[in-house]
Amino acid sequence: MKRFLSLLVVAILAGIITLGAYKVFLEPDTVVITKTEVTPQTSIIPTAYNNSNLNPANSGVDFTLAAEKTLNAVVHVKQYGISKTPRNLMEYFRNGGTTERRIQGAGSGVIITEDGYIVTNNHVIDGATDLEVTLNNNKSYKAEVIGTAAQYDIALLKIDTNEKLSYIPFGDSNTAKIGEWVLAVGNPFNLTSTVTAGIISAKSRDLNEYDGNNQSFIQTDAAINPGNSGGALVNTKGELIGINTAITSQTGTYVGYAFAVPSNNARKIVEDILEFGDVQRGILGIQGGIINEKTIKEFDISVSQGVLIKKVEEDSGAKKAGLKKGDVISEIDGLPIRKFSDLTGYVNSKSPNDIINVKVIRQNRELSLPVTLSKYVIQRYEIKDVGVEVANPNIKYLKQFNLDHGVVISKALNPKMKRYNLEGLIISEIDGKKVKNVLEVKQIIESKYVDEDITISLIDQNGEKREFVFQD
Repeated sequence: MKRFLSLLVVAILAGIITLGAYKVFLEPDTVVITKTEVTPQTSIIPTAYNNSNLNPANSGVDFTLAAEKTLNAVVHVKQYGISKTPRNLMEYFRNGGTTERRIQGAGSGVIITEDGYIVTNNHVIDGATDLEVTLNNNKSYKAEVIGTAAQYDIALLKIDTNEKLSYIPFGDSNTAKIGEWVLAVGNPFNLTSTVTAGIISAKSRDLNEYDGNNQSFIQTDAAINPGNSGGALVNTKGELIGINTAITSQTGTYVGYAFAVPSNNARKIVEDILEFGDVQRGILGIQGGIINEKTIKEFDISVSQGVLIKKVEEDSGAKKAGLKKGDVISEIDGLPIRKFSDLTGYVNSKSPNDIINVKVIRQNRELSLPVTLSKYVIQRYEIKDVGVEVANPNIKYLKQFNLDHGVVISKALNPKMKRYNLEGLIISEIDGKKVKNVLEVKQIIESKYVDEDITISLIDQNGEKREFVFQD
């Protein structure tokens, strides 16, 4: 009997353990539904993937008008050039590595006048021997380069046509606001007439504050990809507020960040090219510094934003207006200045002799000073294909060579050219054109096609003229 009871207890325990294990490990989960009457409350908003608060189509913003105004004014720019690079080892050994073949690149451009002036990026057309522009109606034209501004990545083209073209009027990029809706119009991946929407994510963005270019981009999250370069960034009125230029990406395609040259800067560059043939750059004449803990203590600064003046150049507009080392520029013409790219972005839209009103903080006091912008004069230029740097000489030095024009070779750029002891010699002509200053040298060199020969007329120590042809 005792044995039977023991077996019974063991069986019951085993059953309990088995049932427990089944409940814990094997029995599928069940959902208990309790029916309850719930009175809907107006404060409860159903969640859905098509949230109307985030949908531009339902936000009161109409993109169709802007798209209609701009699609016919954004063109497809195709560039053709000559490449001497061999495609394989067979070509290299057969042709000595100098085989030529046509290459093609593509981007976008924006028609800005009804008679065919087009603004695009310099990198879209750089190195081209031929340019072709295709309109939205599939008509194609040969394009002429009117001028370029490589430092700002802007180029001006012209096509000849008897018809009046659709164009996009310039808007005021200074009044564009962060959070404002914008459209990017262009030809990404050769997908012509593509429109994407986004907002202005930031302004006065300098992608590399250490490269010396002092760029000031509009940042947007409108999708921009290769082929969009040179296309239009427009507001909902269809006004041009930027030229789409760059993206930051580890993959080479759009990942959420894109950048455009502000329209005020692009417009000023275009006007300068048309009137002067080159950009007339106005400058304050200061060296700016950042505001951090070190400079706050050093200069006894009471603000955390602005541009600290670390040096004022002699004979500059800033010097004549009374700006001083240690001043903090907080505002220009009513525009808040929080960082150096705010300042350069605005000043780059101005011309020499323009007067701007600069508000500075000096010893905890605000001062407003009118400053006449000075003209930036390029003093040195590297002719990399030749291997020398040139500089502007003084008149007295030129007279030693019986010359009234020319630029002086300031240094050689590579070991090969250093062997010739060229420093101090005068370059009087390039490609048969007299050169009077470094700017003229720069204009001639940057107007040449890639792989095009350069002919240099050199005046030696004896005053004798010699010509040299440099081939890429």
